[in-house]
Amino acid sequence: MAGSAPKRKGDGYERELAKYLNEKMFDGDDKVQRMPLSGGGAVKSSGGSDLKNTPHIFVEAKRTEKFKIHESIKQAEFNAELSKSEDTPIVITRRNRESTGESLCVLRLDDFLKFYKAMLDSRSDN
Repeated sequence: MAGSAPKRKGDGYERELAKYLNEKMFDGDDKVQRMPLSGGGAVKSSGGSDLKNTPHIFVEAKRTEKFKIHESIKQAEFNAELSKSEDTPIVITRRNRESTGESLCVLRLDDFLKFYKAMLDSRSDN
């Protein structure tokens, strides 16, 4: 497998996330996929998001021991803007010895509140 170890690790995490989301959200259907050429700053050729077919969220995936929260969310926001995406920028990250389900999701509070309100509204309709 070509590329540096961090790049391979990042590419693997993107595939891992896509598989996990497919299993948990889409009954195992191969809906969510890793965006080709998404890593390594290839934003212009990839469209920016690390995953495709994730409605309403613009995913920046990070597998690192030294997570830089502010830099990562700014990167997700920049890539979303560059891509002219109206989806919410979100960073999903995990460290080496954590399972995929232990990954953290980072987004701005105002963006989180939109999702939270939508969830509350959907429950009040029932």
